[in-house]
Amino acid sequence: MKVIIDFIEDVREHIGNRENFIITAMLLKEDKEDASKLVYSGETPLRSFYLDDKRQELKFKIDASEDRLSIGQVIPSLLILGMDKMMYQLKINVNSVYNDVEVVGFGKNEEEEKYILFLKI
Repeated sequence: MKVIIDFIEDVREHIGNRENFIITAMLLKEDKEDASKLVYSGETPLRSFYLDDKRQELKFKIDASEDRLSIGQVIPSLLILGMDKMMYQLKINVNSVYNDVEVVGFGKNEEEEKYILFLKI
């Protein structure tokens, strides 16, 4: 389980808050032959985000809009949150079947300027 403060710290440490990095979701699935291994199953840019105070979550969405979320669109609004909200879980609404998937890790792709949120299904 990853929370907002983990996200902020990882962005600061690994990409230096570079605002132009696009936030991308990368799906990992368990290997059918070895459940201890994860297999790459695709990726897509995230399109929007919102705070769900009722469920105490920061939700990212993959939708049909053409806009792609960048670090510069997300991090500044998170930095002003109180400490109670910094502990909100990170979740992604992938589709109607997988609409509440936990973020399990972070990564980056320097060449393509992507900051990656890993999901496991």
